[in-house]
Amino acid sequence: MSFLKSFPPPGSAEGLRQQQPETEAVLNGKGLGTGTLYIAESRLSWLDGSGLGFSLEYPTISLHAVSRDLNAYPREHLYVMVNAKFGEESKESVAEEEEEEDSDDDVEPIAEFRFVPSDKSALEAMFTAMCECQALHPDPEDEDSDDYDGEEYDVEAHEQGQGDIPTFYTYEEGLSHLTAEGQATLERLEGMLSQSVSSQYNMAGVRTEDSIRDYEDGMEVDTTPTVAGQFEDADVDH
Repeated sequence: MSFLKSFPPPGSAEGLRQQQPETEAVLNGKGLGTGTLYIAESRLSWLDGSGLGFSLEYPTISLHAVSRDLNAYPREHLYVMVNAKFGEESKESVAEEEEEEDSDDDVEPIAEFRFVPSDKSALEAMFTAMCECQALHPDPEDEDSDDYDGEEYDVEAHEQGQGDIPTFYTYEEGLSHLTAEGQATLERLEGMLSQSVSSQYNMAGVRTEDSIRDYEDGMEVDTTPTVAGQFEDADVDH
């Protein structure tokens, strides 16, 4: 395929972690041949016997895993998903993008690689090396997510009378600044809160000692006994 190039294999200078010979490379279901897989700290590379191959940068790798599902693929392998297009698909995608400029721009290109070693017992070591090298290339977006974008309060500047000092009110001062409409809203909310508190002792016809004491002023309380068997089948956790 056109994206296969000739380049020297990564060595110790590039942090080579795993070198796996006799490994078949498969791209989106198409076999690329058998060669050597190089898992280095700098990149993931594969070269065939003629010295042609490809390299994958870790930031473009979105997923890697050991696949042992023989229904999905007839041989156990290292599965790698890459957010990029390769080979003939990359040329076709250019023409498609020109025709579909108005389509969804959030869809990212995806390529699926399968690395099938002749010795399947090496898969665990291959996976471990991939995890270690991938960890050396964290997603920059994840690092930026921890940044705080809010404004900082400069205590020293405010003590020197520089900058705007926020205004705080006590409860009484706050009431005095309310408009007539705000005062009416506050009274309505307080009334609703009072009704909510008084009704919590007499909900769903259930009587408590607190409800008896609170309604000794003559208000009626539902004293109808609970219907037998209503909750007999209920399982209560203790």
